[in-house]
Amino acid sequence: MSQLSQPFITKFPTDSSYILTQRQTPEYMGANVHPEIFPDAQNIWINDSLWEFLQLEFPKDSPDFPAAQNLPKHIQPYATAYAGHQFGNWAGQLGDGRAIYAGEIIAKDGEAYELQWKGVGATPYSRFADGRAVLRSSIRECLMSEAMFHLGVPTTRCLSLALTGENVLRDIMYDGHPAYEKGAAVVRVAPSFLRFGHFELLAARNQESLLQKLADDTIERYFPEITNRNSTNNPYLALFKAIVEASVEMLVGWYRVGFTHGVMNTDNCSILGLTIDYGPYGMLEEYNLNYTPNTTDLPGRRYAFGRQAEMMQWNLLQLANAFVLLTKEGQELEKLLDYFGKLFWERFDEMMVQKFGLDSVLSNDAEWVKNWQNMMSENQLDFTLFFKALEDWREENSSYEAFPVASISYLPENLINKNQIHDFLVSYMDRLNSNKISLKESLTMMRKNNPWFVLRNYQLFECAKELEAGSDASFKELMKALERPYDKPDPHLTLKRPAKYSDTPGCSMLSCSS
Repeated sequence: MSQLSQPFITKFPTDSSYILTQRQTPEYMGANVHPEIFPDAQNIWINDSLWEFLQLEFPKDSPDFPAAQNLPKHIQPYATAYAGHQFGNWAGQLGDGRAIYAGEIIAKDGEAYELQWKGVGATPYSRFADGRAVLRSSIRECLMSEAMFHLGVPTTRCLSLALTGENVLRDIMYDGHPAYEKGAAVVRVAPSFLRFGHFELLAARNQESLLQKLADDTIERYFPEITNRNSTNNPYLALFKAIVEASVEMLVGWYRVGFTHGVMNTDNCSILGLTIDYGPYGMLEEYNLNYTPNTTDLPGRRYAFGRQAEMMQWNLLQLANAFVLLTKEGQELEKLLDYFGKLFWERFDEMMVQKFGLDSVLSNDAEWVKNWQNMMSENQLDFTLFFKALEDWREENSSYEAFPVASISYLPENLINKNQIHDFLVSYMDRLNSNKISLKESLTMMRKNNPWFVLRNYQLFECAKELEAGSDASFKELMKALERPYDKPDPHLTLKRPAKYSDTPGCSMLSCSS
């Protein structure tokens, strides 16, 4: 078994006073923290395969580690400081407000992975909050991070979910109606939780030597290929390019499965291109480029589904401003920002033709995809169910009239423009005539890129209500389904959102406290 280590607090200046007073820490990159003690903690779920992979020394059947108590003496938990732009505005120092690092561990693959608790108490960076998490939001992070992993989208993961045994006061919609909810804690895992904001903070403080040290450590630990390139004249430009490429990979994954983050601030962006901080997210149901699951994002819809690539490029611009201190080459950074746009659209186009089972991108595909988007949005077709219906329709060689529009549209059937859908299907079949791959190869491609099962907010809402009431049946069912998202699950898990949930708080829309 591997033992937790904490290289961060040995490499970078850390406030070891253990004072939890919420404050600025201008001389430090982090602070040691004592997690809260929860005498009535209770495990709900342990990720057995991940626990085995990490080779943890802690007893799996004890709630102590998931709830961050009775820790081994060598562990000195800590929180890190970072900054960020929130909804386009500079927010200054932020930091781990309800996340506390246990440290890192060497897993079976020989790589290091960081472990964090979320919801086990306040830190100096909690900004007048209590550092707790509620069961509702903890379930959402636990299930969706694991769902994204099994969908093949870069993400942090969840190791465990535990009740803390206390009640936590939360105002779920920020509307002046707070209520007590069950407290919970998750342990989450990633190769690194480093964010754009870690670099932004040091640049804003003009701490150039620390910024360089952080960049050097990042290259050594996470991008060793940069060091091995003899032709690399400026390793920090190479690092920025690697971050751009990782961000593109993550974004294309989001668009492939219909994920909308909801709060893409720079402090919520991973330098490894991992999906991080699962708050007011949502999976796209009726196709709408303006969809946002976050009430805080209204009315501007800055982080709407269709704007996520644009916002990532804006976030990378803020990171580039920090990297100017390192590279001294602003023009080269601008070129890499342009490279982001070019690379994203190349990868996006490749992804879309795979979802449709096409063998290549053609010059007229942009207009064709636009027509598809219009057809989808005007008829309020479910994003996930549309592609599965398209697969079945092709495989069964059905008539155009047999395409199951009523079961995948959120409109009353009499308002569905069936002629528009018919015209698209005709154009799709015409497009397939140029395919140089077989029907079997085409359908195999579609099945690899179009999941049967995605976690919908109404399912998470129902699951949270049941767990609050003491039943874990729905939780287990969802966890089983999300582990095999490309296999067809029980039919009731693949239905479009029930109408009764269209305007339900905590289901159709969420706040940043979610």
